[in-house]
Amino acid sequence: MPGVTPWTFIGLTVLTFFTATLGVIAGLGGGVLLLGVMATIFPPATVVPLHGTVLFGTNVGRSIIMRRMVLVPLIPAFAAGAIGGALVGGQLVVSLPTAVLQIILGAFILYVCWAPPPPATAYSRNKFFALGAIGMLIGMFVGASGSLLAPFVAAACPDRQQFVATHSVLMTLVHGLKILVFGLLGFAISAYLPLMVAMIGASFFGSYFGTKLLRRMPERAFRRVFQLVLSLLGLRLLYAGVSGMGWVS
Repeated sequence: MPGVTPWTFIGLTVLTFFTATLGVIAGLGGGVLLLGVMATIFPPATVVPLHGTVLFGTNVGRSIIMRRMVLVPLIPAFAAGAIGGALVGGQLVVSLPTAVLQIILGAFILYVCWAPPPPATAYSRNKFFALGAIGMLIGMFVGASGSLLAPFVAAACPDRQQFVATHSVLMTLVHGLKILVFGLLGFAISAYLPLMVAMIGASFFGSYFGTKLLRRMPERAFRRVFQLVLSLLGLRLLYAGVSGMGWVS
């Protein structure tokens, strides 16, 4: 596997277990942490499809484990929007600057995290159709669309277990479509198959472990951790975008 030493293989597998656990407990953040580490090992053209493959497997496993908590009515509208976003994203994936999207996404995350919550009517199927399209489009470039989805999914779900389950299903759709698009663009993931299998297996056990911890965490504590992780993630994306534009050294 190009660029993968035995220690890299072991390190990424162990890291995937912990990021999958974090993804369940905090609701998000694990995938971005994994992306940040993988980006120091693989070139950009490789890390996005590899990261998407691992997160696809992670979210499939998490969706199976928590399938009874999924808010099913939101999925069809989101899936329709995501398909449209994939069609557009496949045409633009090599032409838009990543730094600009990171700045927009980071600012949006901080806004939705700290701004007064919008009325409940904002979380309709039409909104989830648009969210699917935008989340898919952004996910093609920065691999962080889960952060965009999280505030809306959290607002639509009455409890944390339903949020984690529904969010996992939506991200399964996003990353599955991403794999399909990159495959059509010619990226061959077969060269990294042993690493992908090991990381996806570790993510399944991490998700299972995380669900056990999630049930023991008080609702208020979960929401605080969720908001903290979301804020840190937004700041991180802002800094990455500003650095990518060359505005800071």
